[in-house]
Amino acid sequence: MNMPDGNNPHDIKAVFFDIDGTLISFKTGKIPESTQNALQKLREKGIKVIVATGRSINSLHHISHLEFDGFITFNGAYCVTTSHELISRYTIDPADIKSLVRYAAESPLSYSLMYENKVEINDATPEVVGMYAHVNLPVPPVHDHENIDTENVLQANIFLRPEAEEKFMREVMPNSISSRWTPLFADVNAGGITKQLGIENFCRYFGIDTDDTMAFGDGGNDISMLKFVKIGVAMGNANDQVKEIADFVTEEVDEHGIEHALLRFGLL
Repeated sequence: MNMPDGNNPHDIKAVFFDIDGTLISFKTGKIPESTQNALQKLREKGIKVIVATGRSINSLHHISHLEFDGFITFNGAYCVTTSHELISRYTIDPADIKSLVRYAAESPLSYSLMYENKVEINDATPEVVGMYAHVNLPVPPVHDHENIDTENVLQANIFLRPEAEEKFMREVMPNSISSRWTPLFADVNAGGITKQLGIENFCRYFGIDTDDTMAFGDGGNDISMLKFVKIGVAMGNANDQVKEIADFVTEEVDEHGIEHALLRFGLL
């Protein structure tokens, strides 16, 4: 459904983008030029372009050369405008963090704790080092096990198998929720915190109806937002669960998937 330039048949006013596997290719570690051009054209049309990621607010240097209107980070736990105006902030229940720390002291479990201004890990195991290399980020420092800030954790990463996740969350972190975009680890956030909530908060801030929104994603932590927006687009490299709930499945990142979908829906 290629539409002439300037036509927006769905009256989309905001588009939300995951980063890893959506904006950034896992194969090249880069953003395709077609995607960069597409984002610029959206903003030229007056459409809000907003990041929606599980990354920390301080781990966005890979996209710093692009212009956005806002950032949903930590899977919705920390939302901020480009001008650094804080929209919302939600921390994990300190009881759950204390329970996680106790569990890891007695069992072989790696984790990271993500704060507004720092990330800490409990042990630099090969799986942890490999994960940070996978997303092209430096390995965080190991925290002081006797002096852990349990009050201000916005997100945790727990390195355990997918089949062990449900039992772990139920028994160790019952006030939190988990989501996963890789078999390597699960993201953990405060109960009720998702990218969907981040979208709701930004729509309220900008005065945009959620029926006028679109989103792109590829991982399990994108499911809530893809189901929530008017048009949810799964990348061609997305997992099957994400593709099943999407309104449209586009091409892979490296095959100009974002440009393809935006053309398909008449936004370019």
